[in-house]
Amino acid sequence: RAAEWQLDQPAWSGRLRITAKGSTAFIKLEDKTSGELFAQAPVEQFPGIAVEGVTDSSRYFVIRIEDGNGRRAFIGVGFVDRGDAFDFNVALQDHFKWVRQQSELARQAQDLEQGPKLDLGFKEGQTIKLNIANMKKKEGGTGSTRPRPAGPGGLSLLPPPPGGKSGSGERPAPLPTPSQLPGTPITDSLLSWPQPTAAPAADVWGDFAKASG
Repeated sequence: RAAEWQLDQPAWSGRLRITAKGSTAFIKLEDKTSGELFAQAPVEQFPGIAVEGVTDSSRYFVIRIEDGNGRRAFIGVGFVDRGDAFDFNVALQDHFKWVRQQSELARQAQDLEQGPKLDLGFKEGQTIKLNIANMKKKEGGTGSTRPRPAGPGGLSLLPPPPGGKSGSGERPAPLPTPSQLPGTPITDSLLSWPQPTAAPAADVWGDFAKASG
């Protein structure tokens, strides 16, 4: 319980930093002015015995410090601001979340190496069949051709190119003459546009000139 500590007279005050080397996180207690290391606590698992929260506050923790010579001690640390205590927790959680992800990726890579490898090469005598759409021709045929309109005499006529000029310099074939119905002679009047008839030379006023008044 943090209430059992002498919170009004701490034995030491300074800054706290968290660093990491490999999968191990290090809680470093340093002088806030010079940066001199006061103590550090290596953390190999979180939550774990290296860092524990107290039961009566979210701002105080018990950490296990080591001097590198095998000597260990448990000390209580606390934060004045609750937000700093929250960041302390999140930093440790993020580090060990990353450690678990790296361990999972390494395990998956090892499983792939130990598993059977796929052989995608062709065996001797093995063939492959490709079915390409719109390119398969019927057996015995030369492919379908587009029908063209037939002109007189069974000849095929091609439409003139744009601009009204033929690419070969030749004039297009003349249009066929109209067919003659039985008993009807073909005259020029059948092929010419009807002309308007001339107006009669009679008096244009007609009977209006004889009307009285």
